[in-house]
Amino acid sequence: MVSDREAEAGSQDGRLGHLLRHAQARLARKSAEALVPYGVDGRELAVLVVVAGEERLSQAEVAGRLGVDRTTMVALVDGLEDHGLVQRRRSPRDRRRNIVRLTDAGLACLERAEAARRAAERRFLAPLDEQAATALLRALRMLVDEQPTGK
Repeated sequence: MVSDREAEAGSQDGRLGHLLRHAQARLARKSAEALVPYGVDGRELAVLVVVAGEERLSQAEVAGRLGVDRTTMVALVDGLEDHGLVQRRRSPRDRRRNIVRLTDAGLACLERAEAARRAAERRFLAPLDEQAATALLRALRMLVDEQPTGK
């Protein structure tokens, strides 16, 4: 933790927000570099991951799972569809809904891009031993999944 003296001196090195922000930015850069050969970025890969699930989801449901607005989702799906990675189909139960499914090319891209993303993540975590990397991921998961206690 940061001592009061370090905080007063204006040092950012030990501030949690500063460290998390810079670590996330470095991981994002490394992941983006790893995805370039597959023609997708991190957001598009996230769409492919969600769409690849067993459940048939509408664009709106995919947007909800990813926490993006519908307009952004339309643009993401448009781009993926233009590259032949997904296709939209009208829902047979509700003509107002577009079901999004991976194409064969989308599935192949997903598999290769996910492998590249995982490799980039492993390289990012390489300075940590396996126990420390596992502990970091567990701690971050706990912080992200934490439910408000009302205190």
